[in-house]
Parts: sequence; structure tokens; C-alpha cells
Amino acid sequence: MKLTDFAENYHQQVLARCAHAEDGQMREEAFTEEVLEDLTEAGEVSEAEMCYFRSKGKKGVPATKLNACCFSGDGSTLDLFVSIYRGSGEAESVTASEVVEHFDLARGFLLRARSGFHTQLEEASEVFDVARRIHEQSDALSVVRIFLLTDGVAKLPSGAKFEAKPVDELELRPVLWDIAKLHQFHESGRQRDEITIDFAGEQGGAIPCLGEEDATKEYWTFLAFFPGPVLASIYGEHGPRLLERNVRSFLQVRGNVNKGIQKTIAETPHRFLAYNNGISATAKAVDLEQIEKGLYRLNSATDFQIVNGGQTTASLFHAWKKEKCDISQVVVQVKLTLAREKARLDDFVPHISKYANSQNKVNTADFSANGPFHQRLEELSRTTVAPAVEGLERGTRWYYERARGSYLDEKSRAGTPGQIRQWEREHPIAQKFTKTDLAKFENTWEGLPHLVSRGAEKNFGHWTATGDEVGMPIADEQYFKRLAAKAILFRRTEQIVAAQGYPGYRANIVTYSLAWLVRRSGRRIPLDEIWRAQALPTRISTAIDAVAHAARKHITNPPGGRNITEWCKKEECWTAFSAGSIDLPRGWESELADEPMSSPVSEGDLLGERWERVRQTYIEDPREIGELAARAKVKWPALRWQHAVSDYAKLTWPQLQAKRAFGLAKQRAVLEMLEVELARSEN
Repeated sequence: MKLTDFAENYHQQVLARCAHAEDGQMREEAFTEEVLEDLTEAGEVSEAEMCYFRSKGKKGVPATKLNACCFSGDGSTLDLFVSIYRGSGEAESVTASEVVEHFDLARGFLLRARSGFHTQLEEASEVFDVARRIHEQSDALSVVRIFLLTDGVAKLPSGAKFEAKPVDELELRPVLWDIAKLHQFHESGRQRDEITIDFAGEQGGAIPCLGEEDATKEYWTFLAFFPGPVLASIYGEHGPRLLERNVRSFLQVRGNVNKGIQKTIAETPHRFLAYNNGISATAKAVDLEQIEKGLYRLNSATDFQIVNGGQTTASLFHAWKKEKCDISQVVVQVKLTLAREKARLDDFVPHISKYANSQNKVNTADFSANGPFHQRLEELSRTTVAPAVEGLERGTRWYYERARGSYLDEKSRAGTPGQIRQWEREHPIAQKFTKTDLAKFENTWEGLPHLVSRGAEKNFGHWTATGDEVGMPIADEQYFKRLAAKAILFRRTEQIVAAQGYPGYRANIVTYSLAWLVRRSGRRIPLDEIWRAQALPTRISTAIDAVAHAARKHITNPPGGRNITEWCKKEECWTAFSAGSIDLPRGWESELADEPMSSPVSEGDLLGERWERVRQTYIEDPREIGELAARAKVKWPALRWQHAVSDYAKLTWPQLQAKRAFGLAKQRAVLEMLEVELARSEN
């Protein structure tokens, strides 16, 4: 796709995100959100928060601008985002002076935040929380990255690089993402930039290591001892990007494990190797020099990623950079896995993360959930036609973008310009939704707005975890249509909240408002009617408007002067709001459905029905469960082989689900045993 076409497509995605609102600031915010999703996909950032702010400069006070921010898990890195949004869709030029100006505006915000200017802001504004947090964490910060985002093509001053003006002891790093770089990222299949570590040339020398290839020649494993300064230096240069494949973020120095790491570094650094479990890392390729059989020198590693040991790495960097600890005696054990094929590496990583972890619990929900449910939903989105609305000859489709970027990819492959236009008419960009959108719609409907407020990825992780425990919804045509109706409901609510003109917290207000109304209606929001009309009933829209005013008042007035952003993430916040009374316009209930819209049927529901049918036969069965497992050829934990069949069969489905450490896999297994045994006895 040409840059000009890409710029226009990106522009259309921004307009769809803000429902074609005319307000320039709203469009700029929508553009910023769109780019942040790309940066998250690229592994550059995670869970950035929107917080628009701009102020003019005056004597002794710099001008400022900020569009979003993101604190790293370890508290030592801060990302600030500032946008230049043209809004023409034509990849216009952005001058070098504009680039410098906007970096300076973000730097100005940093300066003022460190000096405590949050005391001059309204507590109900999003930027208040950001400025206060920067002020409170000022001593812990060591690196600040300033991202300039623009839909134009930026010209850099003084060649490809330029120096950002320092701020005290902080290291400032300017980062540019213009429309040309975004185009390049999409054209490359949204592949992140790989990290290559040059140990021999840039890190003080090659690393001696032991190497062993597995019997199937599927992968190599290397054992090495990294000097502490080398690991800290690598993290200092690449930061959280070094942990892209890590399944959880750094848990900050408050945790007991991290306190122990800090204490060891400060008091007995020479014992670090003995006390610490070390790290597990992966690489796509390595440059080796063999010394003798099994012994090598590691000169470099390509696509180097730490998949277990993020706490160790970031704690080491924190002790060195902020606490000024001498880490010259620190040595860290490293296990490096090299897969022969990239596909194998992608398969290894979740299992390495899961099984190697011993410091903090890692839940199954931390891993990617992109299985049959999502594939079936994608298939339904391509074949299910929405009813034609007034003035349109044909119905359209709601496009489920299972893999980010597939919408533009499929559009570009539609053929001639005329065929592309036809494809766009059938798949309006305003009817595109993603996996994180799906989780947002569902958790809002289920009355979990505090989880939605925790950010797209964390909310998706929780929704996936629930699916792992009770089974994913059964993706049939009715489920898809009602899901699309929830999308209409959510996006119309976004428009209603935006029209109220309140600055900030739009996403929180939307999810809290809808969750409250769904509960108040007894889940009788008419999803089937919304699907047929492809629009929201008028009186329900009016009710949403009333609830949104109350939601904003509630979330922006937290008890005890608490941080508003964090308050929205607490179940306590939702509990208090859901219990409150709100005056709604008369007649709104007349548009509700006659019956509640029940939760979608899940795999767990279907398993439960089968379980209740089969277990009655075996309630008094004294045999060992291992006997049935062997006959059914079902994998079953050895420690549970001696359990009586009756111990399981006497349990109702809810009781079986409630058993400790008895997830969906074990539920399936014990059900399969009984069903196989029943079939055998009947034959």
C-alpha cells in the first residue's frame, strides 16, 4: 500500500474511532489512541493512559502539552506522548521546528509536574493524577522517553538524531512515530524491532557459556553467567522492550521478592548468584565461538528477550541507577533458549514463562488466548450480514479484527479501486472491533466496569482467564449478533458522553454508565432489537445520558482524595456506584425487552449438562479413578489415581467447578472418563 493510501486509511480509522466528531481535540485524542494501540502491538509501550493537557507559557513557566503517559512497572521509566495531528489524511509535512517545539512542550510538562504544579489543577481532571504521580515518583525516575506522534511526515532537525535538553539527572530520550514509520510498521506485518545484543563489541566482551542441543535438534540451551553491570546496561538501553515476551509486568520494589533482591545487592552482592534463581531468556539467533566441545563464547544474540526474571533485571537496574549501588560483584545465572524455527520459539515462550517461574504466581490468563473461539467469531463476522438500515440498499458486516491490521490488509487485497470501495461499503470501518473491544463489551455487560477501567490488555487478560475457568462462550450466530448489538450500545454511549463536554475520563464514564444501566434494567437492554435496527432506542439513549452525568460525578469524587484513575479500577468504586439511585427519564423502561438477555452459553455450561446426565450412574462406584483414566486413555495426575470414582460423581457441577486446582482441563477429563465408561458398559 502506498503511503498516501495508508495515510487516508489511517485518517478514516481515526474518524471512525471518534464517530466523525467535528471537535479537533477529540479527533486528536482518537488519533493518539489509534497510534498507542499500534505502539502496544509493536512492543514499544503498554497500557498508556490518555490525559490531554495544554497550557501557554509565561515568564519563568514553560508552555506545555501532553496527550498521554505511561509509567513502567518498575517506576523508573516514564513515557510521555505528545501529538501533532493534521487531520487531512494526506501525509502532510511536519517541519523540524514543529518537532523540536512539541518535544519541548512535553519536556515543559515534565518540568512543571516535577515542581508540583498539580496543586494548581482541578482534581477532577485526568492530568491532575498524572502530574501528581510524576511529582511523587520524581526521585525514582531515571529515564523519560518523549514520544512525538503525528499523522504527517516529520523532518528531523540536525539529521536523524538530536539531543533532548536534560532535566537534572534524568535521561531524556526522544522517540518519533510519524505516518511514514507507522506505514513501515504495518507494511512489515506489524513486526517489532528486534533487540540484538553485541556482547563482544559493546558489552565488555563475549560471555562464556555451556551449550547443549536437544536430542531432536529442535532447540539449543545455553547456560551462562552474566556480570551484573552487563545485564543492568542492557536493561538501561532497551528498558521494558527487553521484557516484551514476559507474561507479567515488573511488580515494583514493594514486593517481598524485590525487597530481597535490593537488600542482597546493597549488603552482600557477592552472594547474589547463590540467592537468586537467575533469568530465562530466548533468542532467534546467536553468534558463537566454540572453545571446546560443549563450551562456547557468546558474541551476540538476536531478538534477545527475557521471558522469566523481569524482576531480577529491573531491580538490578534500579539498584545501580537510582540507589547508586556497586554491582560489580553481582553475577546472574542465565538460561538462554535458541529455537531452530521462529514458530517453535513462539510455542516455547509461554511454557518457559509458566514452568520456569517460581517467584510470583503466573496465571493461565497471562498468556495469549487466540484459539477456536476467536477463529469462529472471525468466521461469523465475515458471513453474517447486518440488516439494511434506511437509505441503504444492502446490509453491512461487523468486522471482527482477530489479528490487528487484518482489516486494512484485507481491504487492500480487495482488487481494483472500485472493488475496494465496494468492500468498504460492505465492511464500514466504524463497524470494526477487536479482541480487546470484545472483552470491554462483555465485561461491561457482566457488571465489571472496574476491570474495564484497568486498561485494554489487563481487561482482556481477565476476560480470557474467566473463559479458561468456565469455558469460552459458544460462538454461534445469536451470540455474534448480540455482541454486535453490545458494540452499538457501547459506541453510542461514547457519543453521548462526548457530547456532554466533560474533560477526561470518558472511557471510565462509559463503562460505568452502561454497567449500571444493564444491572438496573435486569439485563433487559433489547440487544435483539438493537441488532435489527442497528441503532439504539431513543428513550434508552436519554437514560444513558442521565446515568453518565451521575457516573462522572461519582468517579471524579473519590473518598479521601484518592487518585481518580486508581479509584475507577477498584471494585469498591463499582460497588458504591451500583448501589446508588439515579433519577431516569419517564418511559425509558417501555423500550426494554420482555425477558432478560441471558449470559451466552459457554463450554462450561454444556459440560455441566453432560456431567449431570452421566454422574448419577457412578455416585456409589468404589473403583479407583485411575482405572477409568487408563481405560479411557485420559491423562490424569498420578497423585489422584487412588481417588474413588464416587468422590467425583457425587459432586454437582458447581461443586466440581469449585474444587481447588480443578480447572476446565480436569473437568473435561473426568467427564470423558465417565462417558467412555458408560458407553463401554452399555455395549
